Amino acid sequence: MKLTVVIVNYNVEYFLEQCLYSVRKASKDIDIEVFVVDNNSVDGSNKMVKEKFPEVVLIENKENTGFSKANNQAMRLAKGEYILLLNPDTVVEDDTFTKVIAFMDAHPDAGGLGVKMVDGKGKFLPESKRGLPTPMTAFYKIFGFSQLFPRSKRFARYHLGYLDKDKTAEIEILAGAFMLMRKSVLDKIGLLDEAFFMYGEDIDLSYRITQAGFKNYYFPETRIIHYKGESTKKSSVNYVFVFYNAMIIFAQKHFSSQRAQTFSVLIHIAIYFRAFIALISRFVNRAALPFFDTLLGYFGIYFIQKYWGNFTIYRGGGDYPTELVFLIIPVFLFIWLLTVYLSGGYDKPIKLVKMLQGIGIGSVIILVLYALLPESLRFSRAIILLSSLWLALSFIFTRFIAHLTNTEGYTFGQSQRKRFLVIGDMEETSRVEAILRSTSIKPEFIGLIENSEVAATNSSFIGNMLQVKDIITIYKINEVIFCSKNISHQVIIDKMTEWHDTEIDYKIAPQDSLSIIGSNSINTRGDLYTIDIKAIDSSVNRRNKRMIDVLNSIIILVLSPFLLPFIQHRFKVLWNIFQVFFGFKTWVGYCQSSDSTINKLPKIRLGVLNPADVFQSQDIDIETVNTFNLLYARDYTVWKDIQIFWRSLSLIGR
Repeated sequence: MKLTVVIVNYNVEYFLEQCLYSVRKASKDIDIEVFVVDNNSVDGSNKMVKEKFPEVVLIENKENTGFSKANNQAMRLAKGEYILLLNPDTVVEDDTFTKVIAFMDAHPDAGGLGVKMVDGKGKFLPESKRGLPTPMTAFYKIFGFSQLFPRSKRFARYHLGYLDKDKTAEIEILAGAFMLMRKSVLDKIGLLDEAFFMYGEDIDLSYRITQAGFKNYYFPETRIIHYKGESTKKSSVNYVFVFYNAMIIFAQKHFSSQRAQTFSVLIHIAIYFRAFIALISRFVNRAALPFFDTLLGYFGIYFIQKYWGNFTIYRGGGDYPTELVFLIIPVFLFIWLLTVYLSGGYDKPIKLVKMLQGIGIGSVIILVLYALLPESLRFSRAIILLSSLWLALSFIFTRFIAHLTNTEGYTFGQSQRKRFLVIGDMEETSRVEAILRSTSIKPEFIGLIENSEVAATNSSFIGNMLQVKDIITIYKINEVIFCSKNISHQVIIDKMTEWHDTEIDYKIAPQDSLSIIGSNSINTRGDLYTIDIKAIDSSVNRRNKRMIDVLNSIIILVLSPFLLPFIQHRFKVLWNIFQVFFGFKTWVGYCQSSDSTINKLPKIRLGVLNPADVFQSQDIDIETVNTFNLLYARDYTVWKDIQIFWRSLSLIGR
């Protein structure tokens, strides 16, 4: 056997499906075996592999054993002359396997080989070629010197920036997303070191190949798409700790004790430096706007009460009591901020109407509370009205600054409506168009492009492949979808690169699949379009669902003396109220099902009740249960929760 392909999967069903379709195309006329090692996924990956790829050898682990152990499981069974470790978030070209095998056959000194990788927008990924992370190489990368001098032989050794990305070259480290190795070499040096759980094992194995006297090559004559970042957020603190600790394991294993100690010190500095940056980044992204709103709001209201007092009742001297400054103002400001949040004033993109609506609602609540306060704490309605005006102006100002600085998500207006081009034959483009129209994205425009370079033969097409660049400009397209059933992956990657300067997004629709998949940046998974609409997953609906949970809990608690006689298992009601009120459960969740379909829906808390309870029946088949769950997730409204809750009130003690 010539080639063994090993893919380790963990909860990325749609990526895996696309990857396996590309592997199937690239396997034509090659004696090959394909292993998928699943690390206890719950998203339906195993079922998909069994149904759609019967030729694949599936190993189903009962726990997440990590990248190294899972790969080793398959490699111990491998029969191929060459072994390829391939990530599930990749797409290979149709002739990738043919080309890399030919290269390895022609270069007996080659122990390992990596290829040119591009991300989901066609951008070259610098990790396609890497150097050994010595202490100085790591230092230059950690502290940004490699970015300042990207082509320097001294500073850019981590990604070998001085090597031409379009020329074959000898390198030190292969990328774990695509590692082709000679089995005879692995028999000599051993498999992946299982001390590494997720990162660093590719560096360790690559280094051992070179230490055994073989060479690693970077081979750019074939390419793969690598949707980098689908399983790990590179900006997360957890990623920083896991990745750099893997580097310490590598240093302790291969460097002298002194070099390893130096490396360890550098890495620990890097860990805390990067962790600090990650935390700051997260704070800025999530809390900066509320923080500045609070700051401007408080000091603005403070000066309003100061000058209003001096202008009116304290002209001859004196000031408002300290209770106003240290108690009443913070409480009122909290109410304003809370109502702005609940009204959607902090949702992205920015909607000024919702923000102003929140301030208005907060002002009404505060005026009502003001009327109920003791006389000693009623200071001035004018301060409340002037403060609400100040908050409206200051909140607009902070959002305007966020808009001008192009802070992620903080831009004015509604989300941009998607305008698509779908490229393929009539059958496939029509199928993909139907999927797009069945989702929650509500496309503004869908244009169909024939996958040829001659005049379109069907009036449903608006053009052909040669005309796409002009069509993108004229029709203001922001996303292109390729039908991989009709278009080779070479052509897909070629076109992504050719149209790269148009700054649009790309996705691929695999044949016979209800998913359209892609990545909008190297750090995010990007959008996944499937037939399931994720209305319940929106920030507005999650917030509204939480509000109605709390409200229902309070109502039931207040009315419990009257309601308990009519409720089954009444002693469990108080426990359920506690769990829902503090966010451990929700009053209405999905119907429980043994079918894996539920794992594809947006995650919500475990429900006390479910949509099927309305029918008060125990005899509901799995297909109907799945339909209930899909409709509940897709068409969610707060009113739906209210109906299910009150119509199933007798069951809230289950």
